[in-house]
Amino acid sequence: MNTDHKLKTDVLAELAWEPSVNADHIGVTAKDGVVTLTGHVSTFWQKHAAETAAGRVQGVKALAEEIEIRLPFSFKKSDDEIAAAALSRLTWDSAVPTDTVKVKVEKGCVTLTGQVDWHYQLESAASVIRSLGGVTGVSNQLSIKVRPNTATISDDITHALNRSWLFDENNIKVSAEGGKVRLTGTVDSWSNRNKAASTAWASPGTTSVENDLRVS
Repeated sequence: MNTDHKLKTDVLAELAWEPSVNADHIGVTAKDGVVTLTGHVSTFWQKHAAETAAGRVQGVKALAEEIEIRLPFSFKKSDDEIAAAALSRLTWDSAVPTDTVKVKVEKGCVTLTGQVDWHYQLESAASVIRSLGGVTGVSNQLSIKVRPNTATISDDITHALNRSWLFDENNIKVSAEGGKVRLTGTVDSWSNRNKAASTAWASPGTTSVENDLRVS
């Protein structure tokens, strides 16, 4: 079977398998490991879930996401309503420190700004916003607070990657300047590429991750 055709078939099957995604109006093309998602969904959450599901498929080397959000009339909310709901949801999320995130909403797109201590807090803030009704996009501009001691970041991340059976220690190189981390080398899937970045983000003092890993 043609490799591109098989990859397209596998991605379509994964989208159909994912219960949080209505894949009836999602199109997929594949060329040399680059998968493009097109079509439309009814919520931003489904758009994000579709991208995540496609990235899990073996053989995906890169994703181009062109899915449009078409909100049903019952899902449409004013920017004021979305902003109020976002602030409320953030207040209830125990992973996000109180009063650290500022919210701006314009035509359904939510922008988050402020500083947090850890990357998981940044991710959690964006995650709770994605599922809100009326949201058409999330621009996560939260930053990580700089820590004074960052001398051992590259070694700490290398050790963490080596503890995982997902990665070959000879295939990933970690470099760091201050809190800015860069990953180079190869991994065997798009999903593992993202997991390597998550591992790098977990190191105390990491303020940014430049993920230059290639999928082989």
